[in-house]
Amino acid sequence: MGIIIRQANTADAPALAELAAVTFPLACPPGSTPEDIAAFTAAKLSVNAFASYLNNPAMALFVAEVPAGEADGAGGAFPQGGTRLLAYTLLVDVPPSDADVAAVVGETAAVELSKCYARPDCHGGGTTARIMAASLDWAEARGARQVWLGVNSANMRARRFYEKHGFTVAGNKNFQLGKRVEHDFVMVRPA
Repeated sequence: MGIIIRQANTADAPALAELAAVTFPLACPPGSTPEDIAAFTAAKLSVNAFASYLNNPAMALFVAEVPAGEADGAGGAFPQGGTRLLAYTLLVDVPPSDADVAAVVGETAAVELSKCYARPDCHGGGTTARIMAASLDWAEARGARQVWLGVNSANMRARRFYEKHGFTVAGNKNFQLGKRVEHDFVMVRPA
């Protein structure tokens, strides 16, 4: 299958919102309510939210897609002859505002890997490794000395993936999902 990794553009906002609605719940810890997940998705992963991210020069979104006319191995449909997004990442090149993260990252130039999600039928097939490589290349080109991310402490699959890509647990931070405060690890790797 001819998967393409590319930087997203504003036309991708609707497809990114659809992909986020499928993938974000997979990363939520057990006990997360459907209402909390829906509220977070509506606030942070909507078409308008992605349009805002795509228009922010301090952010970059990368997508993995299967072009029209190619099977994706999972029966993926291509809307109006378009492409099917399989995975995405969102990078943020601003100093962390969270005090716990700032204490871990320090004053070294750091880029946040804010989001890294893939459709479940893509896990383990190399797509996420390719989009991770493109994301890390972007951070390095921006002059980052390190890349950091937050991952729920109970999400072992994601932690193993990040460890394979050179991230190590360096601290802790909180993540608000509805009324619950989740406890995340801060993972860091050199750029």
